[in-house]
Amino acid sequence: MSDTILRMQDITKTFPGVKALQDVNLTVRRGEIHAICGENGAGKSTLMKVLSGVYPHGSYEGEITFEGEECRFSGIRDSEHRGIVIIHQELALAPQLSIAENIFLGNEQATRGLIDWNRTNHAAGQLLQRVGLRESPVTPILELGVGKQQLVEIAKALSKEVRLLILDEPTAALNDEDSAHLLGLLRGLRDEGITCVIISHKLNEVMAIADRVTILRDGRTISTLDLATDEVTEDKIISGMVGRDLDHRYPPHESHVGEEVLRIEDWTVHSPTQHGRVVVSKANLTLRRGEIVGLAGLMGAGRTELAMSVFGRSYGTGISGRIIKDGKEIHLRSVRDAINHGIAYATEDRKRYGLNLIEDIKRNISAAALGKLAKRGWVDENEEFKTAGGFRKSMNIKAPSVLSITGKLSGGNQQKVVLSKWIFTNPDVLILDEPTRGIDVGAKYEIYTIINRLADEGKAVLVISSELPELLGICDRIYTLSAGRITGEVPRAEATQENLMTLMTKGTE
Repeated sequence: MSDTILRMQDITKTFPGVKALQDVNLTVRRGEIHAICGENGAGKSTLMKVLSGVYPHGSYEGEITFEGEECRFSGIRDSEHRGIVIIHQELALAPQLSIAENIFLGNEQATRGLIDWNRTNHAAGQLLQRVGLRESPVTPILELGVGKQQLVEIAKALSKEVRLLILDEPTAALNDEDSAHLLGLLRGLRDEGITCVIISHKLNEVMAIADRVTILRDGRTISTLDLATDEVTEDKIISGMVGRDLDHRYPPHESHVGEEVLRIEDWTVHSPTQHGRVVVSKANLTLRRGEIVGLAGLMGAGRTELAMSVFGRSYGTGISGRIIKDGKEIHLRSVRDAINHGIAYATEDRKRYGLNLIEDIKRNISAAALGKLAKRGWVDENEEFKTAGGFRKSMNIKAPSVLSITGKLSGGNQQKVVLSKWIFTNPDVLILDEPTRGIDVGAKYEIYTIINRLADEGKAVLVISSELPELLGICDRIYTLSAGRITGEVPRAEATQENLMTLMTKGTE
């Protein structure tokens, strides 16, 4: 039997006005973990949707051969029947249903037309054990975190006797512990003979788990690298992805730090859902004009909660402490108060909270400061169009026009729209929560350049990030947070991943 389980030849996929894939070729060997890398918009997800039947035969050109037979899938059911299962980045689970119900949804364990719940729950329990998830099969999905939901999706795939498992950005929303568990599970599936195709921006994970890597750029196949024989490095993958060498992952920047613009003193925040639980405790930090300050902490340390509570008390109860801006104490009782005092916050979840995905770029950019475009209570649409066009150009938002629907943009371009929206409010302080999450290395470089430009304009920028190399690469100072307390403040010259991690795990007794 051939060691090639999948061959996609000369795949071309066109959308109105856009050629998403151009003569793409992909060969996957049986029993390997094959990574697909590329910038946002390179065609990775589109290629996998062609393979899985989301885009049915006839809507693309080219040929798909699976286990030696040509495949012409008319939908997902066809591909799943052959043992090809895709897990999308946006998980497709029904939150109100149980784990078992989700696993067998559409594939119910029935006897004489009636669902056999004992059989269903028993089979689900065996699958959960196989993926290492210690939960009852009757637990509702809404009670699980994202990491556990990802495991349920894999259990669901295993219930369909999967032979080729496709995972689109499986660790994008996971913490380090959940990511490590998932990668270990994929290694175990490989050992069982299940072939995996993984799309990921996290090159360190690709290097750790993949057998081979196929690189796409602008809808075309650039190369396929074998990690065992080709002396593959992250820089080599990046060079293929962006079409140029990135000698530095972070753009050079010389800071010009000015006077203090914001001071937070003894800031304490309580959980809005768990009575009496302190989420942030007596936090103190300062921000200066022209300075990029980092905030590092493990998942659950209280980073986002601190930022949101400062941003007009948009999180938390029982908030106490002082906010001093430009030497005067201010009281921020709402998001509008924060914006009026020159403070902006770009959320970590741009799809849910940062953008209106069904609106165009123009309306998203103007949303936080419509008053600047209004005359006698009416928005001047010509000014709105002109303003959005200026940001589209200065931020290099890749879209045909500002009338393009935001939800159809790549992750990096969506993030530029979020930044444009808040820059338009003309803030003195800009809080960026995970500003490069889910975007590729080329787009990250552009975001870093924008952050540097904002600092050069005299703004104070606070960057929250789970990636320590990112904070070390762009920040002038870094605060560490552990269990809701500030445990350290380290200047760039003294900061290392090791000493930051020591402070991030420091006890608070």
